[in-house]
Amino acid sequence: MSTEQPTTEHPGEAHPPHQDTGNRLNRLRAAVLGANDGIVSEAGLVVGVAGATTERPALLTAGLAGLVAGAVSMSLGEYISVSSQRDAERDLLAKERRELAEEPDAELEELIQIYEAKGLSQATARQVAEELTAADALGAHAEAELHLDPDGLVDPYGAAIASAIAFVVGALLPLLAITLPPTSARVPVAVVATLLALSLTGFVSARVGGGHAGRAVRRVLLGGSVGLAITYFIGQLTGAAVN
Repeated sequence: MSTEQPTTEHPGEAHPPHQDTGNRLNRLRAAVLGANDGIVSEAGLVVGVAGATTERPALLTAGLAGLVAGAVSMSLGEYISVSSQRDAERDLLAKERRELAEEPDAELEELIQIYEAKGLSQATARQVAEELTAADALGAHAEAELHLDPDGLVDPYGAAIASAIAFVVGALLPLLAITLPPTSARVPVAVVATLLALSLTGFVSARVGGGHAGRAVRRVLLGGSVGLAITYFIGQLTGAAVN
């Protein structure tokens, strides 16, 4: 009796089930950067204003204006950046399609050489290249040459939305921390809350990017501390000059 298990693959499934991983990572990257920018920008703004005045209406007005403007700016910047990347990916795929249509033999040899360079024997590299080309020529060349998935290009809309939402969430923390406490505690509470939040985003960004978490946290803490000190000092100078 045969023990071979039936396969669950279907002929039409040319791409792995995780083809959207790149877009998920792109949205996560945009969200982490958006949250970090929201924390830093909003904290710098409200702490700077607090250097001039600790009146809640002034802090709330400035904070809300900064939150909305920052979220719009961050979202547009992310959309433009990722759209440019998507356009570049589409151009590369269009070029590859033309080459496959005009010079199929040369493109096959190029694919064989790529697999040989990865360690396959010439015979195996040729067999792999021929089979992949027969199944999906563009997909095979896009993956081997361009490191792209034709059906999984970056999504500018998802990145823009993730960035805007994350910016708002990040900016709300210093805004609440500066407006909710009593007058005498507003600046210290905002500074502590901001540095704790920056530590978290630094840690998450390091894990997402595969970097060293300790170094990332130290960098954002140092940068955040310096930025808050500068904006508070400028706010005090401005407030003194106005008064």
